[in-house]
Amino acid sequence: MPLLPGAEPFRHVGGEVGVLVCHGFTGSPQSVRPWADYLAERGLTVSLPLLPGHGTRWQDMQLTGWQDWYAEVDRELRSLREHCSEIFVCGLSMGGALALRLAALHGDAVRGVVVVNPGNKVHGLAAKALPVARHLLRSTKGIASDIAKPGAAEVGYDRVPLHAAHSLRRFFHLVDSELPQVTQPLLLLHSPDDRVVPAADSARILARVSSRDVTERLLERSRHVATLDHDAELIFKDTYAFINRLSAGADADAGKEGTATRG
Repeated sequence: MPLLPGAEPFRHVGGEVGVLVCHGFTGSPQSVRPWADYLAERGLTVSLPLLPGHGTRWQDMQLTGWQDWYAEVDRELRSLREHCSEIFVCGLSMGGALALRLAALHGDAVRGVVVVNPGNKVHGLAAKALPVARHLLRSTKGIASDIAKPGAAEVGYDRVPLHAAHSLRRFFHLVDSELPQVTQPLLLLHSPDDRVVPAADSARILARVSSRDVTERLLERSRHVATLDHDAELIFKDTYAFINRLSAGADADAGKEGTATRG
């Protein structure tokens, strides 16, 4: 099945500091590619995988679940560990939940976590109906492109497959139970005007993690896909500053030449 434009996975071989970037539910690497590019241009080793069932058509996502999505980022993290001395995990929306679970389960192998509008719960009355509704309806309207910036668009599905949404609900519940295991430094950025994930999700995450080094930043001019919105540059700069503060190797990596690959 051909990939949607911009949905290709991205890898950049840079220095000793590695960064794993995770995209969101029904989205693709395109939504966070500028974030990955910014870090790669500063000499970091960057991995941005395409999650199974994403980047093609929503029907393909019906055949996948949270175990598939998490297995992909877990595999990428293990690959980074073979080449990098320090690793940071980043994610947008569901990608934020994936990053938090990686931190919870991999412990000291993850140096720090950066999440943007992270999801923690599937909200609304429809969420409670998912266990039954997914057997009656295949999909519902999509959630892509919640962006305030004129002309910006997210490459994602225009429909949400309900089997996958049900799996996402279960995944959020699992990650919520694991949040106390997150002890790494955490940078959490979220948009007050997010139309997809409410501020309550970020508040819940901040309240439940065990991290002592925590920074919260509001993205006042952006909506859900803030990595493509007005505050994108702020996210990128804050992420690099966060990594630079915590990593002895980030300064040394800056200016090193690397190679980028697709696929």
